Amino acid sequence: MPVQVRDAAVCSVMYTVRADAARAVIAYSGLDVAEVLPGRAVCALAFVDYRDGDLDTYHEFGVAYLVRPPGAAGATGLGELRHAGAFIHWLPVDQRFTLEAGRAIWGFPKELAGIDLRLDSPYKRCIVRKDGRLVLDVLLKPGLPVLAPPPLTGLEVYTHREGVTRRVPWSVRAHGVRVRPGGALIRLGNHPIAKELSELGLPKRALMSSTVRHAEMIFGEARTI
Repeated sequence: MPVQVRDAAVCSVMYTVRADAARAVIAYSGLDVAEVLPGRAVCALAFVDYRDGDLDTYHEFGVAYLVRPPGAAGATGLGELRHAGAFIHWLPVDQRFTLEAGRAIWGFPKELAGIDLRLDSPYKRCIVRKDGRLVLDVLLKPGLPVLAPPPLTGLEVYTHREGVTRRVPWSVRAHGVRVRPGGALIRLGNHPIAKELSELGLPKRALMSSTVRHAEMIFGEARTI
């Protein structure tokens, strides 16, 4: 500890969804979603190409929800974003070493899946298949470059595995960031996760999407909460 990622490309898209539906999805964790607007929560989809890191090279896809810190008083509004953490609900990867390490060290809900990343053009695409079934196909359109210098940004990440919820300190420094409102096309398959996303209202217009050409990350030690 800490585990370091020296080079990764990251693409993500955020959607506003019904808070009651998102709350039901993650009820098993004991956490509560952050309501950024009355009755609205945020679901984020991300795909990552880990090109150099302590857990070797691999592809990853994630479904996450913005959540309130445990014990925080309920509130509503965009100010919730300043304090929200990310609860990782589903995290398929395409290599077994990172699967075993992620489960054992942090309790990440990793499982093996086919993850086809196409990142060589301005349009970024990810196709996820599990057990021979299409989960989803996501295409991100390029955004505008963010010209501010890249600070080291910290975020609380939460995981849940085998009845235990954990907090994982995570920091990232991002270079080559592009952001835009909307900017995502998504096609859902017939996998249970696809059905779950459809019940949240996807596909729909995205709140925002972003791409990161080069990211460095640090994962700290998980703590049970």
